[in-house]
Amino acid sequence: MPNDFNQQIIDEFRANSGRVAGPFEGARLILLTTTGVRSGAPHTTPVGYLPDGDRILVIASAGGAPRHPDWYHNLVADPSATVEDGVFTYQARAEVLTGAERDEVFARAVEADPGWAAYQAKTSRVIPVLALRQVAGGPPNAASWGAALKLVHDAFRRELALIRDEVARSGPGLGAQLRVNCLTVCQGLHHHHRNEDAGMFTGLAERRPDLAATLARLREEHRRVAALVDRLQRVVGEPDADPVEVRRQVERLTTELEAHLTYEEEQLIPVLDEAG
Repeated sequence: MPNDFNQQIIDEFRANSGRVAGPFEGARLILLTTTGVRSGAPHTTPVGYLPDGDRILVIASAGGAPRHPDWYHNLVADPSATVEDGVFTYQARAEVLTGAERDEVFARAVEADPGWAAYQAKTSRVIPVLALRQVAGGPPNAASWGAALKLVHDAFRRELALIRDEVARSGPGLGAQLRVNCLTVCQGLHHHHRNEDAGMFTGLAERRPDLAATLARLREEHRRVAALVDRLQRVVGEPDADPVEVRRQVERLTTELEAHLTYEEEQLIPVLDEAG
């Protein structure tokens, strides 16, 4: 069973679609459920994570304690896990990173947050880093399709707000993990809009011809957002990327995307909820 502190975070996380207050407010957080080595029972733990393209990274720091956390031992014995990110609940497979890959990822984490280095300095063990890759999943954790759309949109809003803050606090250069954060959200937006164009928009066009003008506008907005995403990716990909320019591009993308998301919600949430 989780301790009282963790259980409070778990309850708040689930009640608020991944948002929590207190020391983890604004942090990238998941609920990680593993299978106990000895008990065989599921154990859920709040864990911070780092974006990394089509996977996420978790660090078994245990606050610099002398022993690895239980969830790490559970994943070594059985790499299957359940991840809750506030929008989706999905099945994942864990991989313990080793050698140069582990060191490179940990260095990225330290560059982004020196607290990781402080944890490593407190212990003689080498703090493990694991990658979690989705292997199966389902629809968003929402009561209706309209609520699901809002949930996904809000996740993009929160991630872009985090990136804006990270860029604002960055030094004269752009850190490696911050580059990954930017590229990961860009990848997510491309994927989300591509799925909408091919799936939801196509289905609505067939059932609701009266939405033709709305859907045409939304598709055009997707093209404008895609152009801004491509521009951000190019700027972030430059070896000497200027944080000032990156921030400017993030602001442009955020402004355009927020207008698009708001319009889409106004137009489509009532239609999606009406359709059940």
